[in-house]
Amino acid sequence: MRVFIAIAVIALFSIPFFPSGSFTSEPQEATETARLLAILLDAGRVTIARNQDLINDSSRADKGFSPEVFEKQVIEEFRERTGLSLSGIDNEKVPPMAKPLLSKLLEESKKTIAYQQVVINIPGVRYKGLIPATFGTETAHRFQNWSGVYLKQTAPRSLVRNPNNAPDSYEQDVLDRMTVRSRDTNSNGVISEVVDQGKAVRLLLPLFYGKSCLTCHGEPKGERDISGYPREGAREGDLGGAISVRISLQ
Repeated sequence: MRVFIAIAVIALFSIPFFPSGSFTSEPQEATETARLLAILLDAGRVTIARNQDLINDSSRADKGFSPEVFEKQVIEEFRERTGLSLSGIDNEKVPPMAKPLLSKLLEESKKTIAYQQVVINIPGVRYKGLIPATFGTETAHRFQNWSGVYLKQTAPRSLVRNPNNAPDSYEQDVLDRMTVRSRDTNSNGVISEVVDQGKAVRLLLPLFYGKSCLTCHGEPKGERDISGYPREGAREGDLGGAISVRISLQ
């Protein structure tokens, strides 16, 4: 009997913790939560891009780009884009389910920077491997394992470098629509829908190439970038991908 209880306790603590009440039957709450999660993951990506020259500076050892410095910049980027304070998220008017999820995603974002500290601070190495894409992939993967909320950065199949980021059929369809819409209206808005016969909300936040992105993704097309991948020949403002979120309504 004692053995059975011990096994049961071990099994209980082996299950990833998911915040109580995180699932909702309200599509509006799930959609807003998905939007905020997408923005937060992208805020981390933007922060990496802004510090890319510092991260790759081969002449310096300690860059001073600590998880705490990163967190401060991400919080400010998120506040500018949403008007919300992550440091005081419990007092913000957001869906209840969003509060623990945003806090956890910020925590996992900091972990990515913490894991990379040794590599970031190696002198004499020009390319450290920490770029917006690797940050997004690693952080989203750990967050999804913890929460069960589908979170992923993806791109049109023709632009995917990491097979793990390849779009599913739904994401590819939405990316196709985003491509047409961005050409017609230069819109940067999200696309969200209730799917699976009302069982879930899916949302994609488009990602457009900025000037800093063109170092790796711009011209000349086909030439190898610093990471060894061929450049796509993109131009500033082109659709480069999206942050994809799926939240169950059950």
